[in-house]
Amino acid sequence: MTEPVPVPELGHGAAPADRARLDRALDRLAVTLRGMTARADEAQCECHWGSPEELALLKLPDTELDLDLLHRTWSAPDWSDHGAVLRRVLPQFARVLTGGLGAYAYDIDKVGISFHRAAWQQWPAPQSAAVGEFLHAWWAHALLTPDPAVPVHELLPLCAEASADIGPWLAVWDDLRHPVADRHLTDMIDQWEWDLLEDALPWRSWFVWSEEETESVRTELTAWLAREAPARLRATGASAELRHGARLLGLPHADRWEDPHAPRHRYA
Repeated sequence: MTEPVPVPELGHGAAPADRARLDRALDRLAVTLRGMTARADEAQCECHWGSPEELALLKLPDTELDLDLLHRTWSAPDWSDHGAVLRRVLPQFARVLTGGLGAYAYDIDKVGISFHRAAWQQWPAPQSAAVGEFLHAWWAHALLTPDPAVPVHELLPLCAEASADIGPWLAVWDDLRHPVADRHLTDMIDQWEWDLLEDALPWRSWFVWSEEETESVRTELTAWLAREAPARLRATGASAELRHGARLLGLPHADRWEDPHAPRHRYA
């Protein structure tokens, strides 16, 4: 049996109640998915994925994987039953995720796709409820943590792709009137302003939405920011330039660039 893998820190400065909710969600996930395994006939390419001995570990319940094998497992796109594989590793994977993936943080943009590919919302009700509560608890924890292990501008796309819906995550933020949550919104607009002003979704949507659905997600996100951002940006003391950028999101695309406060530099 492999040695237990240390659980990373969840981030710094979260409110105790939200940290407690996330801990409960992780515990619930572990209890609900206890005993899960990959299918007995699940196969993988030895040259591209790993050894038969490593594959055999996925068919044993409740055995911790080393972090490299865990990464290869959740990120592989070609399991015959991705849902069963994700159920097998999710108790450990969820705890690793809340620490930011460590050396594998470069693949954070594939996590939501892995959840989506597993069709977790179609799992038996206790399992899907446990996954949903984990994602919501993680999101609420991040919004109230000054320095979350996964930045909010990376976690929002993850949750949206995992659930194929951005609305519930914006609704949580909408109801959360807190200086830390406002600071995250300021930082996110600073990261995404150029893409949003050019009517582009500020992350690549891998395999989750059609072109029409992607446009709908972008429209919903832009409308929410145009409504929510001005007051929150003022509260955080954001620059006048950033406040104007948020205001421009509420204008039709053609009108943005005629505005006297439109950014002078535009990406090609």
